[in-house]
Parts: sequence; C-alpha cells; structure tokens
Amino acid sequence: MSEAGIRDRTKEGFQELVLAELPALYSLARRLVRDGAEDLVQEALLQAFRAFGTLREDGAAGRWLKTILVNVFRDQVRKRSRTVDERPMGDLSDFSLYRTLVDEDPFPYSDSLHTDFLQVFDSEDLREVLIRLPDIYRIPLVLRYMDGFATKEIARLLEAPLGTILARLHRGRRLFERELWAYAEEAGLLTKERAR
Repeated sequence: MSEAGIRDRTKEGFQELVLAELPALYSLARRLVRDGAEDLVQEALLQAFRAFGTLREDGAAGRWLKTILVNVFRDQVRKRSRTVDERPMGDLSDFSLYRTLVDEDPFPYSDSLHTDFLQVFDSEDLREVLIRLPDIYRIPLVLRYMDGFATKEIARLLEAPLGTILARLHRGRRLFERELWAYAEEAGLLTKERAR
C-alpha cells in the first residue's frame, strides 16, 4: 500500500490494503473454520474498516488484519460455547510419527520417510486434518507454523500465558501427527502399491 493510502484513511485506501491482503486472510480463515471462511473474512473486514484509523504503519497491515480475523473467530467460538473444546485425545506420549513410519514402513524403498510421507498429501488433505483438531490446538498451530506469528505474539493475541501456548503447540503437533496418520490410513494413502 502506498504511503498516501495509509495516511489518508479513505475508503479507497482501505480497499487497496484489503486487496493486497485478501488471499492471505482467506487462506487463514479456511484453516480456522471448515465452512464459513467467507463470512469470517467479511466480518473481520467490517471490523477492520471501523478500526482503520488505528493502523499505524503500512508494513504491519497484514498482521493487523490477521489479528482482527483471529479475534473475530475467537468471539464466534465464545458465542457458540462457553466451554473449551477439550475432546479426549488419548495418550499422545505414545504416538510418534517417525516411529510409526519406521514401524509401518509404508515406503519400503526410501531413505527419507518423513519427506515421502508428507508428499502423499495435498493442501486440501492437510486442511482436512487441521480442521479435525480442537480449536485450542488448531489456532496456535495455524498462527505459528502457517502464518509465522511468534509464540509471544500468539500468547498476547489469544490472551493466554506463554507457557500455555507452548504446551498447546507441543500437544497440537503431537495430535496433528496422530490425525495425519489416521487420515492417511482412512484415505488409502499408505498402500504398498503407492510406495512402489
């Protein structure tokens, strides 16, 4: 966005800003919700337009919009339920994607199990696995590993202690690995024929 657009908080300046950031916003929204990504983005943009005067520097526009989008998402989750979605995950300490790959050996002719395993997935597969995770794990994972937020930023954004965010990231990674393996089995992505 040009300096003139950031200085004069006009409708056109906002549109210019949004057009540059819209693909990233929509991508983030699709990773946060199964359906309704468009509605989530629309509500976030409405709130962003109302608060357009608070944006201080044009380089921060993408983070500013993503923060608003995550806050809108959190508000929607809170309205749906006042309880945290902590579905039982079972014992995650038992599961290791690497050990499972070595034990199951779905790619018997490969030296790079992780790489070969991940190559069988496309972005829709990964999105489907992410959507399976409870919000308290999915949101920090998406913000950290897909949108590049620092853990301190995530803690501030989600209004949670840093230690809590670190624990959720750790548990979320373990749960993601377990769900990824289950999804691969369900989708038939681990057949011996595919490995050859």
